[in-house]
Amino acid sequence: MRHVVITGAAQGIGRGLAAHFVGQGDRVASLDLTEGPADALATDPNFRALCCDVTEPASIEAALASLEWSHVDVLINCASIFSTLSMQPFWEIPPSEWRRVIDVNLNGVFFVTVAALPYLKASTAGRVIHFSSAVVPMGRPHYLHYVSSKAGIVGMTRAMARELGQFSVTVNAILPGATVTEVERETVSPEQMQAMIAARALARTQQIDDLTGVVAFLASDASRFMTGQSLIVDGGLVFNGA
Repeated sequence: MRHVVITGAAQGIGRGLAAHFVGQGDRVASLDLTEGPADALATDPNFRALCCDVTEPASIEAALASLEWSHVDVLINCASIFSTLSMQPFWEIPPSEWRRVIDVNLNGVFFVTVAALPYLKASTAGRVIHFSSAVVPMGRPHYLHYVSSKAGIVGMTRAMARELGQFSVTVNAILPGATVTEVERETVSPEQMQAMIAARALARTQQIDDLTGVVAFLASDASRFMTGQSLIVDGGLVFNGA
């Protein structure tokens, strides 16, 4: 039984991943601003929903301490601001919105990983998985704050991997494409979604289940000699180096 911490697991991809790991018999803790819905996952004895602000180190440290876990085997940084953002030229992005997106999407990953590091080092095989986005190699316009925050995660992944290798902790990133979840999205219109689907090599919608296998691999012993890598999982809309 592994100990898994997932940020942003109150909804969307994070919650889907939490359900996957609980289904595998792991203990899972969600760190999110809300506890999430009162669904079957919420009542599972192997799942803990902790209210936590990933932009506040003290909040993260208190949440992790409350688990009373001696170690964390897998940390998945999934918390992110995206679905509520509106498309706009970067010169029209309000400074407050820019700061908030960078604070949650980039600073939050840094703060959570720092707070979780003592627990990861105590594991026999610590795994850190950051969620970036396929918008980074795409260079998608009108979301400069989001694209910048997710590009920062790619650089963070590489540098963290260099520093954490001495502790046998691997650090990798996943760059998902537009994924269908229960979360309503103001950022992608139906027309835009259909255009993205048509441009994929695998021309269909992307589901959370399309990500769980990759996450499971990066969390497993099968990926023990893989670190500092960024994997695009978007059905072939963009490719490495494109």
